[in-house]
Amino acid sequence: MKVSFHGHSVVKVETPNHTILIDPFISGNDSCDLEVEGLKADVILLTHGHNDHVGDTEQIAKKNDALVVAPFELATYLGNKGLNTHPMHIGGGHQFDFGHVKLTQAFHGSSYDEEDGTIVYTGMPAGILLTIEDKTIYHAGDTALFSDMRLIGDLNEINLAFLPIGDNFTMGPEDAKLAADWIKADKVVPVHYNTFPLIDQDGEAFVHSLQSGVGHVMKPGDELEL
Repeated sequence: MKVSFHGHSVVKVETPNHTILIDPFISGNDSCDLEVEGLKADVILLTHGHNDHVGDTEQIAKKNDALVVAPFELATYLGNKGLNTHPMHIGGGHQFDFGHVKLTQAFHGSSYDEEDGTIVYTGMPAGILLTIEDKTIYHAGDTALFSDMRLIGDLNEINLAFLPIGDNFTMGPEDAKLAADWIKADKVVPVHYNTFPLIDQDGEAFVHSLQSGVGHVMKPGDELEL
């Protein structure tokens, strides 16, 4: 299984039979190395409804007839736009043909800004536990630090975790370090930073603050094997 990072919170997971995108914010994301045109994916996983996470979901999903897995209200909103969706909610898990998905809580907001300025409520935000062939990826989405991250680490053997460190809207580096200690992942990758001036952070400094060998800074386009 190949996992790659593509700026902000965009993650791609490739298996022999599936290509999975998480929070595909590509257009308007200067840190992203991907192009929407020609991008292939058969599954899209969404943590919440903010535009910098839903991103180009509609265009990619319609072009590829991709399945969109998202919290219930967001899935309903996208389903009304003609997308093939599977609704879930926090604490729930489901076995798909591409792997097992379970949604965790995340402390944040979730709404979608329409082009006319209308703000649509899209339910509770979530984190994602994605398990494929006995390997588990935890994408925390946008979240503050919360004590149940320790429970997530106790109940799951997490091989790779993507944690936001940008501060202001999410955890900053100090809280993310504590989150990393609690979830006990084999590898921790900082995300949701340096996309905008307000969330500028030093990813290398964050990685150096973690236990030796745990942290990995991934630049857009970087890949690793699980």
